[in-house]
Amino acid sequence: MRSCIVLLWLSFLGHAVLAQQNTLSSQEALTQFNHLWEDMNRTFPEDDFKTYRRTSFTEAQLQTYLSQYYQLMDLLNSVTGHHKLKVDTYLHFGYWFHQIEFPQQAITAYNHFFDYSATFSSSLEILDQESYIKKQNYAYSATAEDYAKLNQLDKASQMHLANIAFSKAYPGISFPSALNNYGLFFYWHKHDLENALKYFKEAQRATLDYNPNHTLIGSIRDNIADVYVDQGQYALALPLYKTNFHFFQHTPIETTQQLDSRRLISAGAQLVSTYVKLNRITEAEATFKTLQEIKAQQDQQLHPYSTIEILQAKEDLALGQANPMTAYHASKAILTLSDSIHEASKKIDERWVNEFNKITFDRVALNHKIDQMNKESKIKSQRINLWLFALVFSIILILLASLFVRRRQHLINAKNKQLLAEKTLENSTLKVKQLNFKIASKERDLSDFAINLSQNQEWVALLAQKIEALKQANQQEKNKLLEDLENEINNKVTFDKNTKDFFERLDKLSDAFYSKLTNDFPSLSKNEIRLCSLIRLKIDSRSIATLQNITLASLNTSRYRLRKKLRLKKHKNLDTFIQNI
Repeated sequence: MRSCIVLLWLSFLGHAVLAQQNTLSSQEALTQFNHLWEDMNRTFPEDDFKTYRRTSFTEAQLQTYLSQYYQLMDLLNSVTGHHKLKVDTYLHFGYWFHQIEFPQQAITAYNHFFDYSATFSSSLEILDQESYIKKQNYAYSATAEDYAKLNQLDKASQMHLANIAFSKAYPGISFPSALNNYGLFFYWHKHDLENALKYFKEAQRATLDYNPNHTLIGSIRDNIADVYVDQGQYALALPLYKTNFHFFQHTPIETTQQLDSRRLISAGAQLVSTYVKLNRITEAEATFKTLQEIKAQQDQQLHPYSTIEILQAKEDLALGQANPMTAYHASKAILTLSDSIHEASKKIDERWVNEFNKITFDRVALNHKIDQMNKESKIKSQRINLWLFALVFSIILILLASLFVRRRQHLINAKNKQLLAEKTLENSTLKVKQLNFKIASKERDLSDFAINLSQNQEWVALLAQKIEALKQANQQEKNKLLEDLENEINNKVTFDKNTKDFFERLDKLSDAFYSKLTNDFPSLSKNEIRLCSLIRLKIDSRSIATLQNITLASLNTSRYRLRKKLRLKKHKNLDTFIQNI
């Protein structure tokens, strides 16, 4: 039976190993992941800005890249450990999806990062490095922006607040930037000017505390001024635009160390428009002249939106100067340029939308899902076979165990029956011995009774002889014989009574001695036990004969029988033996 169980167990293990062959180990998944990542980087390198422009992808390239992305995610789930690899992967694809404007997929990738970093925070010391702190700030900000694009404003607000809380723990520009972004959320999406202004001012204070010359302070001043303009408070907006116009003429961008011409022109155009709103035309004209000089210096590099802002300032100034024709031509130029930009953007968007409609995420995801279902179906089939084999194996084991238990129980029952029969036989034998002992005891008592009866008959015969002698005697002898006869009868009665009392007391006092004699020598009669007790008390033979109402000759006979029952040898003294018991 044991060999059968071993063979079944080995067979079960073989099927289990076979079922696991299609499951990748962590190292195998990591190797495949690295190969696939290298293939993706050859086509679209991670450090190339074109990788993060949606116009860089053709239909086939996008389909391939998305399919590879899904494969990477599957392989990454099978990799154990390698926390930095997983964090970098989630951050990369979150950034990529955000840049090519796939908000839902960007949210999914960044949420993978947030969940993973929260679960394995103790193993991710790298997250405290400055580069990763910036990436986390960007992840919060980008996720909030994508939620807002999907009109999930509550979740967007939660992400902004999480970014503020996270950034506050680290010194740097990230904290005021997070506050500024939350203000923009209220300004653009909630249209809540009061809360927008509140967070812009908090961002302004935080930036001034950190670095008053950082270009972020210019952006924040511009945002505050925009709120004042929307509220019609042009006098409050004017010094902010004026400060910014001067600020951006002398303050380079921190990363490139070049002037931010687009912000500079925007600040100048807004300053011109604000001067016009306050009817300060002379100052507006001087500012516009400076703006024209800046345009002339950067005409070839000027952004189309900057050109539109200059034209808008020109239109506002012409209206303030009461010069409608100049204002008309400026307005017409704005419309032409806006239409041109809109048309180009529309074509790009249409091309992208058309291509994206052909290879939507649903299609790519569906193909990937089908592959997954095929794999899962194969694995599920193997698992079903394994479970069926395990079930059959379990049933066989149960049957074998049941047979084993039944066989073992049968042997136990047979042994119990044998033990019960032996016990019954022992009890029966013991009962027979006890019964035989009782019979022997009764026989001894009957023998003692017969001896006493015989002695009494002898005494009665003797008494009859004396009565006959009394009848034949003369009067004088008769009186004497009668008196002797009366005394003998009285003595007999008194002796029997005293003897009875004596033996009753002797029996009580010698109870332990009697028990030992009975256990050691069960064949002794009651009179023989009493004889032993009298010998133990060192009573002489004549007194013993008197107490037992027998002659010395009868006593010697009783002593002889007692020696035989006690199995004493000839050289052993009966009295010494009994006294040593």
